[in-house]
Amino acid sequence: MDNRDTVTAFLRSRRDKITPEQAGLPAYGLRRVPGLRRGEVATLAGVSVEYYTRLERGNLRGVSDSVLDALAHALRLDDTERMYLYDLARAAGPAPEARVRQPAVRPAVRPSVARIVEGMPELPAFVMNNRLDTLAANSLGRALYSEMYADPTCGANVARFAFFNPAAKRFYTNWERMARFAVGALRIEAGKNPYDRELSNLIGELSTRSDAFRVMWGSHDVYVFSQSTKRLNHPLVGDLELDQETMALPDESGLSVVVYSAPPATAAEDGLKLLANWSATTGPEIVGHMPGPMAGTAPAAPTQDAPGH
Repeated sequence: MDNRDTVTAFLRSRRDKITPEQAGLPAYGLRRVPGLRRGEVATLAGVSVEYYTRLERGNLRGVSDSVLDALAHALRLDDTERMYLYDLARAAGPAPEARVRQPAVRPAVRPSVARIVEGMPELPAFVMNNRLDTLAANSLGRALYSEMYADPTCGANVARFAFFNPAAKRFYTNWERMARFAVGALRIEAGKNPYDRELSNLIGELSTRSDAFRVMWGSHDVYVFSQSTKRLNHPLVGDLELDQETMALPDESGLSVVVYSAPPATAAEDGLKLLANWSATTGPEIVGHMPGPMAGTAPAAPTQDAPGH
């Protein structure tokens, strides 16, 4: 697989975001580009215009780390974008034939990891892969994401839920922010694993079925999930403001353990307790049949078409 088009689009999108003033360069006359010109990036990176033009045409094969660092500095890339540029450069090299032909292997959730997730009954916990599939979840996790699990078309995939299920725009109070993060995470993985056919198929499916995904994918923004605050609106317990921690497993599986928690003595902590009681009483098999907010919880917020901050 050739990643030249991806390299070209990424580098162009980054230089389009930087003005000459931001880069400390003089700006003369009418400019036909929204950001820096190729020659200006070349000057900032300390390379010739011809060499930078070769890079922006997608040819990163054999580029040294020092040039990549200079390019990252010139384009003011953050740590995630810099890592993505390095991934693109590595992927530009020749891939071993065995790697291309080898069928995709689904990493298995080790029993010890499954026990850890199940051993946190008061916290929603999941095991997630690099394609945002939830491969395992405890009871509270399934209750929290009950609408995703109730929709067979999602395949327990967070990105499919976010872009295909209308309930997601109510569930994620900051839907646009979350959606952009999901797109950025998938783009990071596509840069790392250009030969992952299941990942390519997922991106193709999302691009075909969702205009919003297609537009966000075209921005070439990247993101790594680590820690954040999630604002959710659950159909049974109302608004929840939860802290999310994402912990990558120390192996080659690419799996992560994702855990939500609420600060003590908050409405979100009370909401999780109510949700845990409901889950323990009803079981996961009826997560899709919810009568409405529980007694004593705040009513659900109105649906927002494109919220974010």
